[in-house]
Amino acid sequence: MMARSHVVVGIAAWIVTAPLLHLSPTAPAYLVLAVAGSLLPDIDHPASWVGRRTRPLSTGIAAMLGHRGITHSAVAVVGLVMVLIQLGYRHGTVAALAIGYLSHLAADMLTPRGLRLAWPLKMTWAFPLCRTGSPMEPVIVAMLVAGIAWQVLRHG
Repeated sequence: MMARSHVVVGIAAWIVTAPLLHLSPTAPAYLVLAVAGSLLPDIDHPASWVGRRTRPLSTGIAAMLGHRGITHSAVAVVGLVMVLIQLGYRHGTVAALAIGYLSHLAADMLTPRGLRLAWPLKMTWAFPLCRTGSPMEPVIVAMLVAGIAWQVLRHG
């Protein structure tokens, strides 16, 4: 998916999960971290929104590991969480970044290419509903957000 879609899905995922973690879904710092997490996996793609802003790091990662490799896996999520906890970051900070990151992975699984969640294993997981950048992408994102909004309003 495109950066804009990842941001929308990341915010929606945070708004739904924050209350379950006893955290504020509207705290600006947490929202910013959820958005950052929703964009971070694409650091392995120099042409992505985050990749363009982190060159030459993104170019090096892409050359060594390729796109949708380790940064798009459960290994990356677990590693990120472990490092942040070791560094002493608070629960809310770690949770917001991790939820955003996980939202990115979930959104990319909606494309035909899917993800290698168990990287370095070659097996991919996908629920191919739309191609990245296709006219169907914003429709899928809008449906996801509408479903989440309905759930929040129904149970909120």
